[in-house]
Amino acid sequence: MPLSGSVALVTGGAKRVGRAIALELARAGADVAVHYRRSRDEAEEVVADITRMGRRALSVAGDLADSASWPKIVQRTVEGLGRLDVLVNNASLFHSDHNGPKDTLEGFDAKLWDEMLRVNLTAAVALCHYAQPHLTAHGRGKIVNVCDISADRPWPQHLAYCSSKAALVAATKALARALAPHVCVNGVAPGIAVFPESYPENVRRHLTSRVPLARPGSPEEVAVLVRFLVESADYITGQIILIDGGRSLV
Repeated sequence: MPLSGSVALVTGGAKRVGRAIALELARAGADVAVHYRRSRDEAEEVVADITRMGRRALSVAGDLADSASWPKIVQRTVEGLGRLDVLVNNASLFHSDHNGPKDTLEGFDAKLWDEMLRVNLTAAVALCHYAQPHLTAHGRGKIVNVCDISADRPWPQHLAYCSSKAALVAATKALARALAPHVCVNGVAPGIAVFPESYPENVRRHLTSRVPLARPGSPEEVAVLVRFLVESADYITGQIILIDGGRSLV
């Protein structure tokens, strides 16, 4: 699917992996809607970077925990950029603060579970629902969901997060069937793409030591994979592609 002249919506596109994806799709020729929740300044910086490439871009605010924001995010994208061809569900909620709510069985918190599932799963499916008519309006569309290797290798200290990502994997496969043949739906499952800022150096070294390629990945490497699925993979759907340096083999 040629990206020149197309429009992509990237949720959580202001920072980290989402930022890299937004910029990579713009390099390929897409105009990009950069969704954010709180990171307005960072989103505007991404918009400025894309504009300097000669592409159109806009920032779209929305709290994915609020169901009222779901149709508005899609509507704002279409109103601002004229169409929607690609949806990248990148935004997710992850509790890395050791002083915050405990995402464990012992620390079970119904509010945390509800919020985690709402942002990481329900919002992604809802955006697919609202985007569907736009994705097929000009031919064929693409959806890429950013999953996680923890869907198959869950961590007990991040119980709700892993469960939500496992559910997103199942939803990705179901959506691929539901939206065929007009929309390809795939997922990418990073291992270490970028460490949470709260992770100390000794934890980073320990996690990296378990990766066969002996290094963390990068947001840019994930972005290149997303670009491939959007731009070149017209006969791939319902697949979850791991990008983890071999971590899932260990």
